[in-house]
This record gives sequence, C-alpha cells and structure tokens, in this order.
Amino acid sequence: MATLTFLGAAGTVTGSRYLLEAGGERLMIDCGLFQGPKELRLRNWANFPVTPQSIEWLVLTHAHLDHTGYIPRLVKQGFRGPIFASAATVDVAKLLLLDSAYLQEEDAAYANKKGFSKHKPALPLYTHQDALESLNRFHAVDESKPLELSSHFSLRFLRAGHILGARIIEVTVSDSGQTRRLIFSGDLGRNHQLVIREPEVPETGDFLLMESTYGDRLHPTDDFRERLASIVKTTASRGGTVIVPAFAVGRTQELLYVLRELLETKRLPSLPVHVDSPMAIDVTDLYRQHHEDHNLPMETIEAQGVKPFSPSGVHFDRSPEESKALNDSRFPVIIISASGMATGGRVLHHLARCLPDPRNTVLLVGFQAPGTRGHSLQSGAQFVKMHGAMVQVRASIQSMDNLSAHADAGEIMQWLGRFRSPPRQTFLVHGEPRAAEALRQKIVATLGWSVDVSSYLLKLHL
Repeated sequence: MATLTFLGAAGTVTGSRYLLEAGGERLMIDCGLFQGPKELRLRNWANFPVTPQSIEWLVLTHAHLDHTGYIPRLVKQGFRGPIFASAATVDVAKLLLLDSAYLQEEDAAYANKKGFSKHKPALPLYTHQDALESLNRFHAVDESKPLELSSHFSLRFLRAGHILGARIIEVTVSDSGQTRRLIFSGDLGRNHQLVIREPEVPETGDFLLMESTYGDRLHPTDDFRERLASIVKTTASRGGTVIVPAFAVGRTQELLYVLRELLETKRLPSLPVHVDSPMAIDVTDLYRQHHEDHNLPMETIEAQGVKPFSPSGVHFDRSPEESKALNDSRFPVIIISASGMATGGRVLHHLARCLPDPRNTVLLVGFQAPGTRGHSLQSGAQFVKMHGAMVQVRASIQSMDNLSAHADAGEIMQWLGRFRSPPRQTFLVHGEPRAAEALRQKIVATLGWSVDVSSYLLKLHL
C-alpha cells in the first residue's frame, strides 16, 4: 500500500519535506532547511529519517531554502537520484544553494575566529563543494506533458504564483491496483501580483497538502506604495538609512519594481538604492531572462527602454569592498540586503551598525518565522544577538505585509473554492499551529471539507 510521510513543514513553516512510497519506490517532494528556533534547526543536523540512498527521485515546488536548502546535505549522505523542477526553479535553486553553502562556511569561520560557538571547531552544515556536487543532479522538466517517473508515479506541474518558477505539483500514485491523486500546493501565491501570474487551480484530488502560513490573517489592503514612500521620506528627513532585510528571490525584485515606479512618478525624492546581495543581483538577472511566469509584458516594456528592476540611482553591490563601503554612508540611503528574516548574510553587518541609531529604520517586508532575528525585531525586542554580541535596538522597526508572496486566509479560501470537487482529505502544512488551526476551522465551516493539521513524522496510508 502507498504511503505519505510528513518529514517537515508540519507544525512549523520551514523544512518542507514529504516522502511518497509506492511499489517499493520512494519519491520525495521538496527538501528544505528547518529554520527558526534551535530545536528546529537541530533537525538539520540529525540523521535523516530514511536512508537517503533509498530515495529514487526528488521533485521541487520552488527554490526557496525552506524547500531546497537541505539538498547538499542529502546528497552528501548518499542520495543519488535526479532532482526535477521547473526551468526557472532549477536556475534559481542553483544560485541559492551555492550562496547558502558560502554563508554557512563564512558563518562557521567567523564563529571560529571570534570563539563564540560552543562547538570546537564550528562546522558548516555543508560546504561549497557539497553544493556544487548536488547541482549535477538537477533537471528542468518539460511542463507541457506529465512527468512519468515509473509505473507508480506520474506528475503534473501547475503555476503556483509564489515566486519565479514556483509550481503546484499533482502526483498520481498507483500501487496494488489502486490509484490516488495527491496535490502539493507548495507555497501558494496571491492574486493580482506585481510581477508573477496568479496560481492555477487543480480540478480535484484525493489528498491535498495545503500551505497555511497566513491561515489566520489577511494582508493589508492600504496603498503600500504610499506607505513605502512615507517610511522612506520620514527616515530620510531624520538623516537616517532604511535597511530592508529582503528575500533574494521575489521580494527584492518586487521592491526594485515599486521603487522604480515611485522614483519615476516623483513620489520619492532621488535617493541612492543599494542592493547588497550578490545572490539577489543574480536572481534579478534571472527574472529578466525568465518571462514565462510574468504578468508583465516584459518584451514590450524592455523594447521601450524601461528596465523594470533598475530604479534610478540603483547600485548593485557585488564585492565585499562595495558592501563594506556602505558602513561609511553618512547620508540617507536605502539598503536592500539578504536574508529576509535576518538569519545571516550581509544584512547582519548593516543591522549591527544601524540598529542602535534612532534615525534609522529597519523595514521588514516578509514573513518572520519564530526564532529568527526578524521575528525578534518585529516583536519589539530591545536587544538582538548578532555575531556573539547583543546589539541594542533603537532604530524604528516597521513591517509591511502588502508584498507578501503567500496567499492570505481569504485568498486561500478563494483558491480552494474554485476546486471542481473537494479532496477526500486535506492536510494543512507549512504553518505555525495557530495559523493552521484557524485555517482548518475556516475551511470546515465554509466548505465542509475534511481537514486535519499535519504533524511531524506522521505516516499516512493512502
């Protein structure tokens, strides 16, 4: 009998990993890092729940590290199968994994240099070489037809609307004379987005694994352009800097798009904009290359000489020297830097410098998982720990959820309401317990579906 095991993103937002077994074969959907509280991060270091060599295939919904960031570690432990994803996801994931390995090696080296790690020596979860070796296993799928892996597994890919390349995955599982269809929503995007087209809707399925990141809330409906302009202008009037910890994939490109609009329409004064993340710069290049998911007429826009992701005065800072030079900035400036939850990367150095100064603003523009520095800042922490030291928070901390790439509770309900018929069973994944439970109650009350909140290592017989 076929089975499904929840190896991650169950009871939490991160670590998306699902294992399907049928006919003695194993297919894994997503292979993400656990992020946030220490008890979750320790799962990245624990032995994998099944033998990696026994997994024949890995298929990815999209490139974010909470869906792909464990891949080099899985390969290091013995996984030897192909990794399938959309063409854009393959390109973006390769950048993310190499950057992730670099940051982990850099953080371990810094911890050893400063001596603040409990481990002697501190080691990275995986190395740059580990990441390089994993890239050889990636394959872009032909989305015009089903991906037939074997007599037990057939897959279809539908647009998810989350980030460039993100896909909903339908898996048809055949075993012991029975056929079941499972739908993995991945991270579901929103309607009427700036850059990415809205999600497609499957007709129906036997089992649905539905993300619930924002299952207990609605995104703001105010004029986010005006709010962003107001935050920047207010900070600039104080002579301060706006630091934006932003996800390198999706959020950075949307911010650049909006800032270009605001500057061109004179709703913002001319200010330097620095993108201080080599990986975000590379991803922006991919957004220019991959038009298949855009709701923008990119060819027409570019033919008119407009660069959608290049506002006036933008500086793309690749080198460490360019990044360090920002420390000497003594004038209003906007710095967009990874990571989006302030868990690592160059943004930490900017935060360490700018947080103690009340003239500055830290603008949080995405989901902040519990246990991350971003969540601590969002929750009003007076001090945050960075590089072994406690940094006082005196800067203004602002949040703006308008640009979220995740559907909120209302948008999820709209998407579910367009199913031709309800799944036999829906499992809520990729959400904190309160958000998942709120969404469960809403689906049951509104649609009358059978819904459960998933639990870690639950094994379901299909």
